[in-house]
Amino acid sequence: MHETKTFKAQLAVASARLKSAGFHKPGREARLLMQHACGMSAADLIREELSEMGDDAREAFFDLVERRTAGEPFEYLTGLASFYGFDLQCSRDTLIPRADSEVVVDEALARLPLGRDARVADLGTGTGCLLIALLKNQPGLEGIGIERSAGAAYVARHNLKQHDLDRRARIMTGSWDDWTGWGDVDLIISNPPYIRHEVINSLEASVRAFEPHTALDGGDDGLDAYRTIISRASRDMTPGAWLVIEIGFDQRESVSHLLQEAGFSAISCGQDTGLRDRVLSAKR
Repeated sequence: MHETKTFKAQLAVASARLKSAGFHKPGREARLLMQHACGMSAADLIREELSEMGDDAREAFFDLVERRTAGEPFEYLTGLASFYGFDLQCSRDTLIPRADSEVVVDEALARLPLGRDARVADLGTGTGCLLIALLKNQPGLEGIGIERSAGAAYVARHNLKQHDLDRRARIMTGSWDDWTGWGDVDLIISNPPYIRHEVINSLEASVRAFEPHTALDGGDDGLDAYRTIISRASRDMTPGAWLVIEIGFDQRESVSHLLQEAGFSAISCGQDTGLRDRVLSAKR
């Protein structure tokens, strides 16, 4: 056996490469990438660390390492992301679910009617993370995700099926402006595009280069999607239904104003774990 070709030796090489690229936990990242490339668990890797790594596995592993050092997000490399305590498939057709968005789910759950069936809609569902989190935490809830990207809609359907929720919800491919079910739901949740167009090119490199701009770009002032959603919701939602939407940290005042002008009431703002404004809730 060539000791330089063992799993342990290849991990050392990969860790050094990631460390030189500025990653803070290069050993952990290298192990997780190796587990993914080789289809191994953490226990498998410990057991086999002194075994020789095959050429195909080594090639696949170092391809992932080089893509990671080039800035590609870990979630896109593995095709998996964690959200609200569960795993989801993700791809470059979708935004990566982030912990900051979990407060949006919390706010929605607090406004769903308890003790009776209810229906929700998730506008711009992406991976389906918001919709799935609601369904998993509210028995009897049914829903629909609206997604204009065919690739993202495919991922969302896969995630619903993986979590055995495809009988309680469906994904519609299309624009939320073309959706006709606004008056059929008790709550609408959304994480719409809200980054100002001029800011896109100054975002963190891993976001700017790899995440879908159509899911980020909110127009010149970042408010285009909010105007559309709030206008349709004010016209077509059932009185008493709730709208719960993610916002940028500096958009509380501007989006609240849109909601007030459209006649919404009980407007409140929730913060993420970094104590930044992150979600607005309002009653039709």
